[in-house]
Amino acid sequence: MSLSTYLNKKVCIITTDGRTLVGILISCDHNTNIVLQDTIERIIVPADSGEKSSQADQGLYMIRGDSVVVCGEVDEEIDASINWEEVKGEAIGGTKHV
Repeated sequence: MSLSTYLNKKVCIITTDGRTLVGILISCDHNTNIVLQDTIERIIVPADSGEKSSQADQGLYMIRGDSVVVCGEVDEEIDASINWEEVKGEAIGGTKHV
């Protein structure tokens, strides 16, 4: 499946260094280089940290294709219903291409 089917839709990207980025996919190419608009980075903290999870505005954001692990479409209705400050979880951890 080509990423072009996600153009102008809200997507979630997981990167090789474990970051979670959500934004509108406005451009992609055959190397999976991606440009997101209105990007936010979701920073999810462990349950025992005592801190709240957060979201950081990143604006227009370009991601190199070799840094993309997963790209999926976001259900905007479900996404809007979640209080992301209350979400807890363990770090995804880094990955590497073999």
